Amino acid sequence: MGEHEPASSRRPDTADAVPVPVASMVESIVGCKWSIRLLQLCAEGNHRPSALLRACTGLSAKVMNERLRKMTRFGIMHRTVHGEKPPVEVEYRLTPFGRRFMGILDEVQRLQQAVECGAIADSGESMEQVRRERA
Repeated sequence: MGEHEPASSRRPDTADAVPVPVASMVESIVGCKWSIRLLQLCAEGNHRPSALLRACTGLSAKVMNERLRKMTRFGIMHRTVHGEKPPVEVEYRLTPFGRRFMGILDEVQRLQQAVECGAIADSGESMEQVRRERA
């Protein structure tokens, strides 16, 4: 298949392809700071690779393309190519699954904010529970 074909036209090589477990996806995506940043930027409306690269100081085009390809393979992103001859325009957008996946990252961010403001103690107990036990 050509490099410029939309991701939706690609099919697994075998009919019995096993889907990737969501836990493995989370580990692979959350384990890379660039993946999280790219997801956030796409959720905010940045869809062109050039815009994504400009917004991520320190990110190389090679690493960005690897991360975008992985998220496309996982079904988190959808790659669309406009045009048939160079120069073509490429866009990446979150899929419905990708928007649900963002909920995981949003929850991680809320948890971090709760920890930072003292709503959750290091042991996982709420500060209110710790105060009651000390009284």
